[in-house]
Amino acid sequence: MSIVVAAMLATTAVPAAAAQSAKSASAATFSINKARIDRALAQMVSSGRIAGAEALIYKGGREVYFGSAGFADREAKRLIRRDTLFQIFSMTKPVTGVALMQLWEDKRFGLDDPLFKYLPEYAQTKVFAGMDASGKPILKAPDRPILVRDILRHTAGFSYGPGDTYPEKIFAQVEPLNLNEDLSAFSRKNATVPLQFEPGTQWRYSVAVDVQAALIEKLTGTTLEQYVRSHILDPLGMKETGWTQPAERYARLATPYEVVDGKLVRQPEAAIKRMNFSGAKLTMGGAGLVSSIDDYMRFARMLLGKGSYNGVRLLKPSTVKLMATDHLDARVTERQWLGSKGSGGFGFDFFVRTAQPQTAAENRGALGEFFWDGAMTTLFWIDPANDLAAVFLVQKQPFDGTLHHDFREAVYGPSYLGPKGD
Repeated sequence: MSIVVAAMLATTAVPAAAAQSAKSASAATFSINKARIDRALAQMVSSGRIAGAEALIYKGGREVYFGSAGFADREAKRLIRRDTLFQIFSMTKPVTGVALMQLWEDKRFGLDDPLFKYLPEYAQTKVFAGMDASGKPILKAPDRPILVRDILRHTAGFSYGPGDTYPEKIFAQVEPLNLNEDLSAFSRKNATVPLQFEPGTQWRYSVAVDVQAALIEKLTGTTLEQYVRSHILDPLGMKETGWTQPAERYARLATPYEVVDGKLVRQPEAAIKRMNFSGAKLTMGGAGLVSSIDDYMRFARMLLGKGSYNGVRLLKPSTVKLMATDHLDARVTERQWLGSKGSGGFGFDFFVRTAQPQTAAENRGALGEFFWDGAMTTLFWIDPANDLAAVFLVQKQPFDGTLHHDFREAVYGPSYLGPKGD
């Protein structure tokens, strides 16, 4: 699988087991049960679902769980260690979102500004409105322009790789996410791809966060990687996180695995090399970061701390709350696979839980949590109601949502529903 397609599929949902009614008595509270989480990770490995995984949980301002199981490289018998590095794919997106919202706090743009005010190429972007009688595409000007808030909540209408629709076919021809071109070229190409729908009317996972990255570069006059390094990674002490990595760290990378004919197999070395962004000209806003579990937990704890970590403030508390608030209008009923993530909606680069779990098959979680995950089945979430942040790292494709279900159940217990909404 190419890196672009992998990034495109960063959070494609896997149908859950048949939903069953959660009629059993639900728990209003829970406690971290280390043995239960250890068993869950060990079972994932022993059953052959993964080669290895590790997890880290902070609650109440302290580390309450760290555990690992299995291998970073199964064939080489290299165990997962706390300093193992993981390709986190779409868990890059919240990092880019924080960077853009820092610029919003600096009054560099407005959320309801037309995108073309800063990236003029989008002034000419058309909407696909179907095929005419002769089989030619009908392209029209959008009813309203793409707004900056649309690229933060995936309502712009962009595509995310090859597919069956006319815009996706054009996307495949144009190749905006060509790793040999920079973000400026990406944005110009992407603007020529017709939109899938009128801006603001549907939710569809897309290259919107890569457009955020292009906007960051345009507003700052520096590269995305330089801006993120100086304004997020360095201030948080995330010393081993980046789009580029020195060669001496490669031996610590977890090996990616994929399911082929029902069995977990190591990806070929050629595929592994293609996944390395260090040699790419394109710095994607939606993928590409390599990180360790402690590094990414620093980022998660900053969000849990309402924009502050270890005395360093990256965002105002009100900005974090804005990002972690559902911004999807009730009329946005077409939401692709978002509903499979749980009972909730979408904020700025985060899924946001707006109701208790409705069935036993739904992932455990608390009202008000926000999170995102990645193509290699990585996951993190912020649970303000329980003052908890969790990071779960694994390297498995295709995306396997059942692992998230089982890990969350191990953290919360099977009956936890959390606080009720209004």
